[in-house]
Amino acid sequence: MAMNLLWIIGASFLGFTIAAVFAGILKLKRNVYLLFYIPLVIAFFLAFAILNDLNIKSLVIYNWGWGLLGTAIASAFVIRNVLSQPSSERHKGVALVSDIIWPGFTYGLSDALLLSVIPIVAVNLAFSDSVWINGWPEKVGIGGIALIASILVTTIYHLGYPEFRGKKVVWPIIGNGILSLAYLLTMNPLAAILPHIGMHITAMVHGRETTGQVPPHYDD
Repeated sequence: MAMNLLWIIGASFLGFTIAAVFAGILKLKRNVYLLFYIPLVIAFFLAFAILNDLNIKSLVIYNWGWGLLGTAIASAFVIRNVLSQPSSERHKGVALVSDIIWPGFTYGLSDALLLSVIPIVAVNLAFSDSVWINGWPEKVGIGGIALIASILVTTIYHLGYPEFRGKKVVWPIIGNGILSLAYLLTMNPLAAILPHIGMHITAMVHGRETTGQVPPHYDD
């Protein structure tokens, strides 16, 4: 159990440090910032998966039908929120495709792994051998702990960005909380991963400079 707690602490520390250093201090442009964020997060997830002997295929196909249903419902919430924010000029041609692939798909995937998948799986692994888990009350309790772990990682990570050091941090907590809840209710990670990717892609198409879902942003 202690080792799984360390993974949650590690995810929080990694996310905060990357955001605080490369966005907060160095103020790198988004696409350059992601050259550090994405490889580090993917490497952390792979280490988590390998050291815990995760069967990623089994994780993805378990309850996949419910996962897709959760994807549709959660996507409606988060994409609607993106579209409610001010729009900004989008790129065209190759630049637009790059926006969709890099800060859209790949950034969204990385965020979902760090903020939802790792903390939820870590909590589930921590309690996987507990003999006292024999009913729904216990399972609901573990789900609540997993949701708190996801919220913890999400909060600490976003506080690394100067733009979220204040009341604005509430919005990513709510948004990612919905996605993590979708994962917990369906027990399929696609319900968190696919809406997060869709949210990022929508943000890059609708308002890459004005939507809060794709930090960092800097005041001119």
